[in-house]
Amino acid sequence: MKARPLTISGSKPNKLTLLSLLAAVLCILPQLVMSQNLVTEDTAEWFTLGGDYAHTRYTPADEITAENFDELEVAWEWDGSSFNGQSGRSTPTYVDGKLFTVSGARRNVVAIDPKTGETLWSYRLPNTGRWEYSMRASYGKGIGYSRIDGKGVVYISTPGFFLVALDADTGALLEGFGGQVPVDGFPANGVVDMLADLGHPYDPYEGIPLETGYITTSSPPIVVNDTIVVGNSAEQGYLQARVENVPGDILAYDKTTGAFKWKFNVIPQPGEYGHETWENDAWQWTGDVSSWAPLTADPENNIVYVPTNPPTIDYYGGFRPGDGLFGTSLIALDTETGERRWHFQTVHHDVWNYDNPAAPIQLDLNIPGRGIVPSVSQVTKQGFVYSFDRLTGEPIWPMEERAVPASMVPGEKLSTTQPFPSKPPAFEMQGLTEGDLIDFTPALRREALEVMANYDMGPLFNPPIHSDDPAGKIASAMCPGDGGGANINNPPVADPTSGFLYVTSRKACSWQRIIPGEEADARIDAPTGSTFAAYANGARPRTPRLASGLPYFKPPYSTITAYDMNTGEIAFQIPTGETPDRFRNNPALEGIDIGDTGTGNAITMVTTANMLIYSDMDSDGTTALLYGIDKKTGEEIGKIEVPAQSRYGMSSWMHDGHQYIILQTGSKLTAMAMPGAQATGGAAH
Repeated sequence: MKARPLTISGSKPNKLTLLSLLAAVLCILPQLVMSQNLVTEDTAEWFTLGGDYAHTRYTPADEITAENFDELEVAWEWDGSSFNGQSGRSTPTYVDGKLFTVSGARRNVVAIDPKTGETLWSYRLPNTGRWEYSMRASYGKGIGYSRIDGKGVVYISTPGFFLVALDADTGALLEGFGGQVPVDGFPANGVVDMLADLGHPYDPYEGIPLETGYITTSSPPIVVNDTIVVGNSAEQGYLQARVENVPGDILAYDKTTGAFKWKFNVIPQPGEYGHETWENDAWQWTGDVSSWAPLTADPENNIVYVPTNPPTIDYYGGFRPGDGLFGTSLIALDTETGERRWHFQTVHHDVWNYDNPAAPIQLDLNIPGRGIVPSVSQVTKQGFVYSFDRLTGEPIWPMEERAVPASMVPGEKLSTTQPFPSKPPAFEMQGLTEGDLIDFTPALRREALEVMANYDMGPLFNPPIHSDDPAGKIASAMCPGDGGGANINNPPVADPTSGFLYVTSRKACSWQRIIPGEEADARIDAPTGSTFAAYANGARPRTPRLASGLPYFKPPYSTITAYDMNTGEIAFQIPTGETPDRFRNNPALEGIDIGDTGTGNAITMVTTANMLIYSDMDSDGTTALLYGIDKKTGEEIGKIEVPAQSRYGMSSWMHDGHQYIILQTGSKLTAMAMPGAQATGGAAH
């Protein structure tokens, strides 16, 4: 891993220069320890879903430069359509000379030759009713990896909530791991039934009764030293109308035997820290708090960082008064014991679906006047970056609890304040005011004001309205919306050699009006729980539209924001991709130069030794492009056409002396590399 160049003037360095050199070296060394990636002249691994344990999505590979970027070409394409792969959510792991991923609703585990794209082996678990019901079946994001006595082991968590361990060389189930699951056709070893450790009655084939709740997984487990830590997810909160569910407690297992090690209760039980934040005894019967976003870890200090989502039912929490720890929080847990080291709740009593959607990112910062600070940062849907000392949980910069609007929904009791970081600045529009509306022409401005008069605009944390809203509004504006800001399909990346954090965002609001729970429940095929909530999410209200088809708000519509996290300041912010033709050539804008608006797409990125790389579309929306960007200035240094836009992530690693960039293109993986990396003979498939 390469550090920033250091310049020492004069023939003999002075004491201050030596101290600066030492500080810079110390800043990089923890990242080398944390990554555990093999880096040689010929190989640079991508060891976890996020590249390293810090989840930076950074590679030290440096074959691709500004000078040869336009020479990149397709080395191979791997097609997962035979596994019914569709979502393109899985970022492959490259380790020990192989590429590993999951594909399809059955979450088939696949090993791929990194030079040819040839499938080496695949494995899938036998069918269960638990798998058939999973709402997250095809959402698998990758695998976990570790070594036992020098041999590689692949770990996955399945849609049916099983933990599986496979020999990385052969795909065979790991001998001595787990045990026999009482389901016909299940293997005698290599599998752990994680439902057994949650503590709820269940059927081994069907799972937890839906009237009790439901749990599945989407992100892979993470292996920290000798411990496998497993996250989870529930059904989508906007598809719930009943108050009962199970919490997504964090589970841990021995990586060699699969023996259960500990459970962390994400909804605190009596006597546990945070129990008092659950009023109305809601801790007894509600749930959902889970960690569907990926986990990160600091192996040197035996800490795993867990981002969580809100409790049961998005947009209404009148039945669960109180702040509701550890909903919508970042939690640091001891990987050996499962004890809480520290936590921070990013949203109190969340009714906005502002779940923490991305893996926390760790950097060792060199903060002026403070020296080296080990940090962890959580990027959020609401447009904030929350940054902490990752060992103590102390905010890097002060946090302020600011007053936010109260709810007009009967029975709802929101928190009177929410946490606002003083640094870094927000990366996205927060709230919606008249000043945010389109104003390219007076006519467009008037139309936007007329359209938006039917909606309840407001600041960040604008609460939902209900169907009997006395003002007669169509819906309330939640800006950024639960599909805007930062989200799982546009993860942030970082550069550990500079302390820069790069966040992609698209400008979008959500429009919310809740309806009586019983009415909402009738729209759900197989609801969880048994007691109707007073209110729940109905069909999405009508989204504001202008007759011209132009967005109702001002550009930019999508951006990359680069933060120098050593100072907490924005280094640059640029629009992504090209201004769409449907905007630039719109008749309502004839004769007006609207500038570079960005495409409005969710884009994916990867950082390399030489540049920031991202994927987006051209101006007419038909051609996918790959961009190379200067990491310090945001200046474009290269642009090439690629077969399809990368979705949910990108990765880069070095194999056999050549650097590859992997695009996640729906059912396919597309490998980009220099011409010299092309395999000779055989066909990729």
